[in-house]
Amino acid sequence: MTSLATPDPVLREILAVSAAQPATPAGLLRRRRLLASAGMLLGTAAWAPSARAAAPWERAGASLDAQRLVRWAAATGNHEGMPFAVIDKPAATIHVFGPGGDHAGSAPVLLGSALGDHSAPGIGQRPLSEIRPHERTTPAGRFVSEPGSNLQGHDIVWIDYPSAVSLHRVRGNPAERRVQRLASPVLAERRISHGCVNAPTDFYNRCIAPWFGREAGVVYVLPDAEPFAAFFPAADAAYPLARLPS
Repeated sequence: MTSLATPDPVLREILAVSAAQPATPAGLLRRRRLLASAGMLLGTAAWAPSARAAAPWERAGASLDAQRLVRWAAATGNHEGMPFAVIDKPAATIHVFGPGGDHAGSAPVLLGSALGDHSAPGIGQRPLSEIRPHERTTPAGRFVSEPGSNLQGHDIVWIDYPSAVSLHRVRGNPAERRVQRLASPVLAERRISHGCVNAPTDFYNRCIAPWFGREAGVVYVLPDAEPFAAFFPAADAAYPLARLPS
C-alpha cells in the first residue's frame, strides 16, 4: 500500500471535525470514518518532500497535480471509504486506488476530443450526431460514480450520468484506431471521444470493474483548460506546488 503523508494542519482539522460530530447514528458513523483516516495519517511519515521517496505510481509518470490530489484525498478521507480514481486529463492517464488508498494500477485513457472542463447544458439528452465538435469535452471535478450499462448492454461506470459521461472499455469504429491511439505517446492522439473515458480492456477488467463495476466510487477528473485550484481548492491549499519535489 502506498504511504501518503499529510501536513499537520490537515490532521488537526480531521480530529476537530470528528469531535464536532453529533451523537446520532449518522454522526457516530462519520466520526468513526474520520478517526480511521486520522489513524492512517498517524502511521505515515512526517511531511518532508525533499526526503520523501516517490511511490511506484508516481514514478510511473503521475503529474504533480495528480500526486497532490491523491495525497489530499487519502489524507482527508474525501473519498469517504470508497474506491477512487484520478483521471489526469493533461496526461491522458487514469490512476485507480482501492478504498484504503492502495494503488490498483495506472493506464493511458482516451478522452473527449475538445479541451474544456464543463459539459454543455442538456448534452446527456442529445444523440451523439448532434454533439458539436467543441462540445466533446470530458468534464472536470469530483464525481460519485455508479455502475451501469449502455444501450447495447455493455457494463460501464457512470462518471456523470446527467451528462452521459462514462468510463468504459475501449471500443468504437475500427477506422478510429482507438486501441492504437491508447498506445501512442502523443497525447493529442488520445483525444477522440465525445466526452467519455476509454480505458484499455485488460486494465478495465483488472483494475476498474472489480471496484467501480460493483459499487459506488469517487472519480476525480483534473482540468485541462482551467486552473487546478478552480476545481480542487482544498487540495491546492494543502499541497502547494512549491512544496512538492521537482
